[in-house]
Amino acid sequence: MSEEPFPVTRFAPSPTGHLHIGGARTALYCWALAQGGGRFLLRVEDTDRARSSEEAAGGILEDLAWLGIAWDEGPEHEATDGRHLGGDPRGVGPFRQALRLERYVQAAAGLVERDLAYPAFDTPEELEGLRAEARAEGRGFRYRRPAGWDRDAALARMANEPHVLRFRMPQGAMTVRDAVLGEVDFAEEVLDDFVILKADGFPTFHLAVVVDDEAMGVTHVLRGQEHLNNTPRHVALQRALGYREPVYAHLPVIQNADGSKLSKRDKDKRARQGLRERLAAEPEALAGLAGPLPEAELERWLGDKRSQLEPTALAALAERLALALPCVEVEDFRAAGFLPEVLCNYLALLGWSPGEKDADGRDLEHFDLDFLAERFALERVGVANARFDADKLAAFNQDALAELSDGDFFRRWSEWCQRYAPSALERDVDWRRRLAAMLRTRCRSLADASDADGPGGFAWRGDDEIEWEPKAVAKWLARGEPSGWQRLEEARDALALLEPFEPEGIEARIAALAEERGVGMGKLAQPLRVAVTGSAASPPLGETLAILGRESVLRRIERCLAECREKE
Repeated sequence: MSEEPFPVTRFAPSPTGHLHIGGARTALYCWALAQGGGRFLLRVEDTDRARSSEEAAGGILEDLAWLGIAWDEGPEHEATDGRHLGGDPRGVGPFRQALRLERYVQAAAGLVERDLAYPAFDTPEELEGLRAEARAEGRGFRYRRPAGWDRDAALARMANEPHVLRFRMPQGAMTVRDAVLGEVDFAEEVLDDFVILKADGFPTFHLAVVVDDEAMGVTHVLRGQEHLNNTPRHVALQRALGYREPVYAHLPVIQNADGSKLSKRDKDKRARQGLRERLAAEPEALAGLAGPLPEAELERWLGDKRSQLEPTALAALAERLALALPCVEVEDFRAAGFLPEVLCNYLALLGWSPGEKDADGRDLEHFDLDFLAERFALERVGVANARFDADKLAAFNQDALAELSDGDFFRRWSEWCQRYAPSALERDVDWRRRLAAMLRTRCRSLADASDADGPGGFAWRGDDEIEWEPKAVAKWLARGEPSGWQRLEEARDALALLEPFEPEGIEARIAALAEERGVGMGKLAQPLRVAVTGSAASPPLGETLAILGRESVLRRIERCLAECREKE
């Protein structure tokens, strides 16, 4: 590995699904550390042939591009905004491990030749027997080359018998230096002779990552603390191969509010819980919920908490259950209507702090990617696990949406709709533009603006789909003398011939009527708001009524009078 004057970092995901939010944070930190002269490269670790897919690899590239995390080297990708990412200016590619097999085989063969690795012929049944024996003796299972092992005989068997190659882990304890955790000691009892080349000829993660980091000049390896136990293996391999050891930095684990690890399994867990709740109420409902899965397979999954549904089957089940699954992957947050710059801002705080105060003397929390790139340093990465606060992220997002101009909010909402809610674009563009301006400061996400249950839901529902909140009806329509019903009829008559039916004129007409009756404007505005939206909360009354149009407003009033009044 050549000496590099600036950091060379890498993010190396396995293409087995969309990018997990923890992986996105790792990529963000790798990107930030490499700014100001370094290089950030992206490498696809696709040697797990059973689980890797081209679709997943493409999804990860798009996830990173959407977040604004641009890689200097790696697979080439055209982002949706027209940016061209990736390439191989230093000639260190290719960046897919499946295309680099010869390098791994050569490295493994060199280790075998020097007796630093050896073939092992254990069957799965034999390995399970060894594990069972360790459990029975109350010790952890550790594979070591047996005493009296005949090297010549084993090498002769390699040509005709299935085998794996195992690395000979040096005897003794080992200490690893970590830029975040400091010195970490590993007892000999946890260090085993691990597999570096599988029976199918493909490398394990351990060998491939070490060979590639050396070949690509990686100087800093940033990854989650769940990889910490792999580090002594990788360091031992680097020393055996004569490679330079990069700087290791293991990042805090991202946890849910309850202290559990934020995991893709959280979706499965929530769906399983939702299905059990439905079956408790409707024991015969399983057949109708199976969807693309056979009923027997869904039943098996329900009883085995270790198994996971495929993403398409999981999404179909959640839709049938009308169940919102937790956001775990970048695509989840994008579909939920979060802005990429907000997500990056929040992710940066899950383990790192700029150590600065804002104008009010509070810890600085709101910043952009340029700020992060200028100030990021491993010294300010914490050791403690980071708690993911969904409400805080939503508040960040709402603040950012409110700061957009009306034009920017409309543009970004329209782009979101094109991907996730295309039917919303069937409405007139001027109508959508007006609605967006009304809702900008009220939305916690872009999805809220076109959600029938969101702050503008009254505008998306048909006149015959409005449902009235009983508490709002009781407070604003059923009480008073004269009652809210009478005030509503007066407001209806005042608006029936109003022309033009625009916010300023509506507000002025209701204000004038309130003055004529000698009451506060709320006595008229609130019954009117409840009748047309179903709720006592909405955008300003004039804007609310204008976006609906006079005919719709009058129909809703008449329906409310007819259906709610008669229930008293």
